[in-house]
Amino acid sequence: MWLVFAFGSAFFAGVTSILAKCGIRKTDSTVATAIRTIVVLVFSWLMVFVVGSQKQIGGIEGKTLLFLVLSGLATGASWLCYFKALQLGDINKVVPIDKSSTILTILLAFLFLHEAISLPKVIGVVLIAIGTFLMIEKKDVNPGQAKGKGWLLYAVGSAVFASLTSILGKVGISGVESNLGTAIRTVVVLAMSWVMVFATGKQQAVRKIPKKELGFICLSGLATGASWLCYYRALQDGLASVVVPVDKLSILITILFSYLVFHERLTKKAFAGLLAIVVGTLVMLIP
Repeated sequence: MWLVFAFGSAFFAGVTSILAKCGIRKTDSTVATAIRTIVVLVFSWLMVFVVGSQKQIGGIEGKTLLFLVLSGLATGASWLCYFKALQLGDINKVVPIDKSSTILTILLAFLFLHEAISLPKVIGVVLIAIGTFLMIEKKDVNPGQAKGKGWLLYAVGSAVFASLTSILGKVGISGVESNLGTAIRTVVVLAMSWVMVFATGKQQAVRKIPKKELGFICLSGLATGASWLCYYRALQDGLASVVVPVDKLSILITILFSYLVFHERLTKKAFAGLLAIVVGTLVMLIP
């Protein structure tokens, strides 16, 4: 059953990227992240009361709470980097780099969670690395292009923090119901997001968000909430080194919609890279 939740997470994560991109055409990415998190927070706590896990709040151990908070901080950092990268670059370029966090996650899962690294996982990691490289055009990493370099740095930052999120989240939800754990983490992300808004002096931009973009931002928040609930439910029962790769299949949903909505096309080289990423991900599911 946890595998079903993992695929559900991938679907909603793919939809999230498209909706978010639609919501940050004119809206600052940091402000959009803060608004989205409010929606995710409401959605998360609603699910907590639906399943009745709010009764466990008083029994959460200090260690569990610490890792949930740390996971929330890593998530906030990943989000801020990811949506800034989306605002600066093409979805077809940003998403593959973000999904390459699978490689670091597997390594961290081996070091800290003692999850075995099998031959299929090694092959999968190699294919994902090759695929990610193929999906990045040389011109995208040209130091002379400030904008291109900017999105690349933010995308890499997003991948690193996403990996930390998965490992810290796995430890954090080991002693608490997954919906409650997700809700607690969201509180941390919300606080971090709004601190960044006020720290950068962008609070005035909240009133200037176009209504249409605000709608897309809220919808992306709902999609994110659904993805999170599925993701951490899968993490609670499954192996992090398997759940994370499945979740990264959201790249297929994202690229499909990026073509339909933004008319972003893949080159033959990029398509070969996408194929390598997908095959590498599926290979990891081999026992």
